[in-house]
Amino acid sequence: MVNQDLFAFHGEQQRRRLAPLADRMRPRTLEEFEGQQGILAEGRLLQRAIKADRVGNLILHGPPGVGKTTLARIVANHTRAHFSNLNAVLAGVKDLRAEVDAAQQRLERHGLRTILFIDEVHRFNSAQQDALLPWVENGTVTLIGATTENPFFEVNKALVSRSRLFRLLPLEPKDLHQLLQRALTDQERGYGERSVVLDTDAANHLVDVAGGDARSLLNALELAVESSEPASDGTIAISLTTAEESIQQRAVLYDKQGDAHYDTISAFIKSLRGSDADAALFWLARMVEAGENPRFIFRRMLIAAGEDIGLADPQAMVVVEACAAAFERVGLPEGLYPLAQAALYLAGTEKSNSILGFFDALKSVRDANRQDVPPHLRDANRDGDAFGDGVGYRYPHAYAEHWVEQQYLPTALQGEVFWQPGALGWEGERRERMGARRAAQLAAAAELAADQPLLLSSGPDSPGLERWIQRQLGQEGERLHQLRERLWGGVSWQRHDRVLILGARSLIWALDPLRAVPEGGVTMLCNSTDDCHRIEAQIQLLDLELRPQLLHGGLDELPTSQAFEWIGGRFSTTDLQQMDWSLLGPQLHEHSNDETTLRLLTTRAEAGPAGALVQTGSRHAELQTLLQKEQLWLAAQTQPHHYFEAEGWRGSQDSWLETLNLPWGPDLAERWLAEGSPYRIAMGAIDPTDLALLRQQLEGIGRSGLRLPMRHELFIGQRNAPIEKA
Repeated sequence: MVNQDLFAFHGEQQRRRLAPLADRMRPRTLEEFEGQQGILAEGRLLQRAIKADRVGNLILHGPPGVGKTTLARIVANHTRAHFSNLNAVLAGVKDLRAEVDAAQQRLERHGLRTILFIDEVHRFNSAQQDALLPWVENGTVTLIGATTENPFFEVNKALVSRSRLFRLLPLEPKDLHQLLQRALTDQERGYGERSVVLDTDAANHLVDVAGGDARSLLNALELAVESSEPASDGTIAISLTTAEESIQQRAVLYDKQGDAHYDTISAFIKSLRGSDADAALFWLARMVEAGENPRFIFRRMLIAAGEDIGLADPQAMVVVEACAAAFERVGLPEGLYPLAQAALYLAGTEKSNSILGFFDALKSVRDANRQDVPPHLRDANRDGDAFGDGVGYRYPHAYAEHWVEQQYLPTALQGEVFWQPGALGWEGERRERMGARRAAQLAAAAELAADQPLLLSSGPDSPGLERWIQRQLGQEGERLHQLRERLWGGVSWQRHDRVLILGARSLIWALDPLRAVPEGGVTMLCNSTDDCHRIEAQIQLLDLELRPQLLHGGLDELPTSQAFEWIGGRFSTTDLQQMDWSLLGPQLHEHSNDETTLRLLTTRAEAGPAGALVQTGSRHAELQTLLQKEQLWLAAQTQPHHYFEAEGWRGSQDSWLETLNLPWGPDLAERWLAEGSPYRIAMGAIDPTDLALLRQQLEGIGRSGLRLPMRHELFIGQRNAPIEKA
């Protein structure tokens, strides 16, 4: 036994003497360890844990030659625990169980902990890692694993969750220079006993090509020293030429299944997204040099053409596909030309990720409860006569610009915005038109609510009411555009004009001035907080510089010196009752001048539900009481132009009648007659018998619906110039 120990000791001494320089020069203490100051600097967690012998389960990961195994051995030198090590390339479950059994005996017999170091731990398969888990869990062994791979992908999740992970980075040049100096001066393990002279240029070359790998650096130094003949005085001179021969090419760290593979392709794609052609070519060259499959690169560029360029340049997909086809035809090395051409095209063209709106739509498909196809979009060839499928659909080609507002989304999702065009390229040319159409559609929902007496207090707090409004969007969108054209028809805009929009319930009334007065600006006076919130949502569709100014608290927010060339707005039945015209009139006088033009469009109902039913031929005398109340209520709606005329505004007035068709259904009665509804409040006490009759009449209306007369009046005026006194 003694002889075996002596032989083993002698063998160990021989192994150390003949070991490569990189192995002989391994640091034995934290003070000798170079680099990794991010985790080992004074006061850092790992440094404190090693010195205090309180190292728990660790997984060290990083590229080769940065000190993972060395750090584990330093832990062994600082710990009072027994240190065992395995190499996952050579060891199996049998070896693992043997180490665990020995650790159990040491713990039970001597109370001695065991640190088990497993090099290349990612080489253990899933079964081997599972076999280790229970002993790590109960503290039989403390695990230190080393891996060049990402532990989150290559190591058992249970082991990862029970360990601290430390990432080691490639060594900095200054750290490598210190390693060189130590190797040249260390008399025990390095070349301190030999006269080695390393030129500065040679040292810089070795450090540069080593690329942060200490093992590669020391192996190159060893080759240079051992292959050089000493001079007559015993000196070994290492010149730049010798250094270049010793380490001729930088090792490209690239594992097609590891972090380097994913990190490099990630850097390449992000360079394309960032329009950095130089960086894109660099990462492309790195992948080509490392032997990456060009088909994989083309596949990722096709994805980038859709994800990062999209409709800013629809030709991007075509170019990449054509280059991929050219590569298949010509092969390597000439195929590198179309490969680089595709990358440069993607890096140089406009970018947009608006196609990601598809995934918002996909989320809505998964989350939305109601996804019914609206009746007017259904196939009318099968049962349209029986259920009304397809009825009400309007053929876009029959309208100007081959477009007409109507509902295409499911009712519950009407008003959702999934695609927001970017400002550049193909989609940028269409952005303004798309924004205007969407704003008009969003506006139609809010404006319809304000047109009808039953919806006097409508707002976003009533989801059922909002859904009812949305069902009217397809019918009412065109109507609102016609009213907008009446409001602003014939206006000769100047680019520097300033425009004030009154009674702003939506963005639709500001669309014309927003386009026409970019150098002047548009200000919108909101009637309520809900209206402001709605408009704030709408103007998100506009470019920042085109967005109007919103006034929440009234014209008092404006400087007294600010005057407008145009003041206009559209007022609904609700506005006619809620707005304080006697206060607004004098305020407008302060913010106008002799050149200001006033354009006011008012819309008021000429009948309530009882009056509308009587007009349909209903002969119930019980409705007469409600009819009289409705007439008094409607008569109290005073037109605002009377107030403005009192303030000195003179002009013309145009009036016309429109009949609004309200669709049949239970919602029609519910919105008017529900407890606490605006109509019930306006009518005061209603006899229960009359209420029940009115509900029965409304619910019994046929498919033709209820016809509600609406009166529109447009007032166009200018303020009289003040009369100069003699």
